Amino acid sequence: MSFPAEPQTATALWPAPRASAPLNADVRIPGSKSLTNRYLVLAALADGPSRLRAPLHSRDTALMTASLRALGADVREIEGDGAFGPDLEVHPMETGSASEARVDCGLAGTVMRFVPPLAALKNGATAFDGDPHARLRPMSATVSALRGLGVTVHDDGTGSLPFTVSGTGDVPGGRLEIDAGASSQFVSALLLVGARFRNGLHLVHVGSSVPSREHIAMTVQVLRETGVHVDDSVPNEWKVAPGPIRAFDVTIEPDLSNAGPFLAAALVAGGTVRMSGWPEHTAQVGDRWRQILPQLGGRVDLSGGTLTVTGTGRITGAEVADASELAPTVAALCALADSPSTLTGIAHLRGHETDRLAALTTEINRLGGDTEETSDGLVIRPAPLHGGVFETYADHRMATAGALIGLAVPGVRVQDVGTTAKTLPEFPQLWQDLAASAGSGEPAPAAPEGDSPEGSLR
Repeated sequence: MSFPAEPQTATALWPAPRASAPLNADVRIPGSKSLTNRYLVLAALADGPSRLRAPLHSRDTALMTASLRALGADVREIEGDGAFGPDLEVHPMETGSASEARVDCGLAGTVMRFVPPLAALKNGATAFDGDPHARLRPMSATVSALRGLGVTVHDDGTGSLPFTVSGTGDVPGGRLEIDAGASSQFVSALLLVGARFRNGLHLVHVGSSVPSREHIAMTVQVLRETGVHVDDSVPNEWKVAPGPIRAFDVTIEPDLSNAGPFLAAALVAGGTVRMSGWPEHTAQVGDRWRQILPQLGGRVDLSGGTLTVTGTGRITGAEVADASELAPTVAALCALADSPSTLTGIAHLRGHETDRLAALTTEINRLGGDTEETSDGLVIRPAPLHGGVFETYADHRMATAGALIGLAVPGVRVQDVGTTAKTLPEFPQLWQDLAASAGSGEPAPAAPEGDSPEGSLR
């Protein structure tokens, strides 16, 4: 079940289904995009064939597999037990071999940032480009880092896509200073390949705080799983020892960030949503739903690998810090809350698939909301919402935010819901199934005395 690397072109308005009764849903989610693409990069550099079981099949992972094939890796689909597509077997690329290549990054941050250092280990020119929105995403840290490692990059002075990496097949490595204040992916990209640099890598971040540090912790974890020695004992410094990357056979965890809208739906409509396959221990930022949803009025329980979220249909406002990629879903919940909310520590979202802070402010307010953009986040105040078009700006998390609001607000139409194919091609059907569970089980728990259980359903 390969997913095509080409972007979705349909921009039809999708009527977001509304839940008129409490939910009673069991949901399964495909594998983590962040883990799938990290393991794919490591498999391309490993000392033998590797297998990814139950990986994500989406546009972002299709773009990653296509880029690795362009660099000489052999990525094969083989039958597996995953519910969402075949396993992947990866035979590594031959570093130092001479070839030229072209890489389509689409709108995938992991491709545009993780693959250029990999291309530096090839002997030849690799041209990188992507979707129109990709040319707006911050890339100067990647370009300057490669140059700091002695790699030639031709970017016409833009510090953005398109650019060409001219590899020689050998990267000395050693100490390198970068400013990763715009994205943690700049750190992860270099750590993933650092063991294959001749002298390893001593990476030092200089500048403002690195956002989304959970993603760096995830990178360090998968490196250690594959036998790479990483020293992260000093804040803002990472030392990767030179050496082999051990071939592996790994089962990919479900994508806990993609799980967010489904879990949040229990707060919006009331009732219960159960998510199976939730890992007991994980480096995924999506595990923070277990702390965030109770802040907003939900009840959360993790037992036997199933995360159960129960809501009353009433959402309470909250102060949520450093929500990272979870912020669009959090903002959608806060737009339906009965008290003000403040989201902080997410200024870096301006450099994601779109300027998410501006996009969320515009689209929530378009539906009658009261959202204000701040220097590092959003202030969202209660306001009666109404139906209308919710634009997505080619951003998958904007599409799921619109769908979540539409669960409570009649007449919401999401433009280009197909953009969810970036990380979850099955989203429209899974969401329809979720909404169809309304009224199929026990009623939502009663709201506290004096409060309307319909408080968030506008």
